[in-house]
Amino acid sequence: DIERDISGQPADVRHAARQKFSQPKVEAFFAWSEQQLLRIPGKSNLAKAFRYGLNRQKAFSLFLTDGRVAIDNNPAERALRPIGIGRKNWLFAGANTGAETLARAMTIIETAKLNGLDPQAYLADILDRIHDHKINRLDELLPWNWTPMAMQNSQAA
Repeated sequence: DIERDISGQPADVRHAARQKFSQPKVEAFFAWSEQQLLRIPGKSNLAKAFRYGLNRQKAFSLFLTDGRVAIDNNPAERALRPIGIGRKNWLFAGANTGAETLARAMTIIETAKLNGLDPQAYLADILDRIHDHKINRLDELLPWNWTPMAMQNSQAA
């Protein structure tokens, strides 16, 4: 499997491998799809499925143009899984505003997890700091930029 072989490699290595191995396969697939579309009834569900893929060819091929782009969004799908599992529990969030607040909180927690953080430590730290943090530097508190205050204090000393 091409993606398995290049997993963890630098973006330029991934891009080169995709150009060499994946791009011909992707091009062949879309050419085959166009041929199949000519052979099946235009209003059938199968034709709709082929048109769906062909209309999104650019998006489906994005991973070929940039080695930083993942071929799939499995990490995001896995992060959303607990939300889907707890869907019946969310019925008791109260009003719509309660559900929206819950969705925002879950987004922050899952994003922290995706960035390898302990969500409880992350939230405790940013909630302590956000009140006095300069508004033009709020991006420092985002999960992918965050440095714990304790670590900042030890580096400053």
